[in-house]
Amino acid sequence: MGLFVLSLVLLSCGNRENKSNTDKTLDSTDQKTATVPTEQKNILFFGTSLTAGYGLDPTEAYPALIQNRIDSLQMPYKVINGGLSGETSAGGKGRIDWLLKQRVDIFVLELGANDGLRGLSVSQTVKNLQAIIDRVKAKYPDAKMVLAGMQVPPNMGAKYAADFKNMFPDLAKKNRMALIPFLLDKVGGVPRLNQADGIHPTAEGDKILAENVWVVLKDLL
Repeated sequence: MGLFVLSLVLLSCGNRENKSNTDKTLDSTDQKTATVPTEQKNILFFGTSLTAGYGLDPTEAYPALIQNRIDSLQMPYKVINGGLSGETSAGGKGRIDWLLKQRVDIFVLELGANDGLRGLSVSQTVKNLQAIIDRVKAKYPDAKMVLAGMQVPPNMGAKYAADFKNMFPDLAKKNRMALIPFLLDKVGGVPRLNQADGIHPTAEGDKILAENVWVVLKDLL
């Protein structure tokens, strides 16, 4: 009888101990601090051959370099390179809807350079860029927006060059977009940083473009 009672006492103690351990497990620090993985966001770079990385390996184009920087910082962003060689603002207006089929959290617009090199109407370029901006806003109203400023050579005429340059800050202000003042800053007109055509940056040049972009983009991440 004494042995039976002792066994019941030991069993009862064991049950209390197991319950205590179970409660401790359920209320553990690991359980309380468990976090849901952060959802990946998309950054769409939409532009010309400058964004596409003309003449370079895709890994050397500035959007890819931005992705490398983001990955090194373990930030939940995926870069989408929507650059196309020869693209004009009109061409971009016709192409943007297709790219907006995937969610866009940050939109970086780099268009207008080819318009300028062809001497196209600045007012028409403004209309095309505004149309692109409006479509992005309509589809993704919470997306953060960035505009890459560009310039044209002085041989296009002083007034045209000034109007073209001012187009970008004006659009950025109107649409409350972050502005990269001049995408090709410290690269444009520097022979050693450009390919033989004198227009498209070398791999070293694109590293500088990536820095020009990162200075503005990092504050939006």
